[in-house]
Amino acid sequence: MLAVSDTGAGMSPEIQDRILEPFFTTKGVGKGTGLGLSIVYGIVKQHGGEIGVHSVPGLGSTFTVYLPPIEATVRREETTPARVTSPERSETILLVEDEAEVRRLVASVLGRNGYRVLEAPDGAEAMQFAADHSGVIDLVVTDVVMPHMSGSELAKRLRAARPGIRILYVSGYTDDKLSEHVLQGRGIAFLQKPFTSSTLLWKLRQVLEERPDESA
Repeated sequence: MLAVSDTGAGMSPEIQDRILEPFFTTKGVGKGTGLGLSIVYGIVKQHGGEIGVHSVPGLGSTFTVYLPPIEATVRREETTPARVTSPERSETILLVEDEAEVRRLVASVLGRNGYRVLEAPDGAEAMQFAADHSGVIDLVVTDVVMPHMSGSELAKRLRAARPGIRILYVSGYTDDKLSEHVLQGRGIAFLQKPFTSSTLLWKLRQVLEERPDESA
């Protein structure tokens, strides 16, 4: 069990009932997407755990994470740890995510695994990065629903400027909502939020190693 407490404003019972829902937030428009806690909740659930929330208005909040015990024999290795090296082929990825915490987390995972990352908080900055970057952009990882410009509109513009560019959409929305936004075709894939680092890296390789869309 891991408990994390604060001495902040606390939450009413009504807010506590919804605090782990994707896209639920008490922040103002443009201040947050409400994905942070839902991503944590998804990761904990994927590992067989649960999260408890206790909060009193004016007295702060406590989040309690419960994870199942594992019985295993720990074998001590006396060998020198292998050196971790980045892949020889370091692709460039344009990461477009309006939620700053999610963007920093994904960028950190990609950077540690040998990718060169260009970070953009919205579609407009992503288009500017694409225009200013003289080299190849191997893949665009973009949220589907963002302020001002959707992920599908961004993909449409990028593919017009850079034919054949690969697109990986990420979103916490269901298929019904995505059907209004997501384009179909070779070189375009989708990853549901929340996701683990290993799932993200596996999906990246799957998309990057697909043959380019020559008809784009």
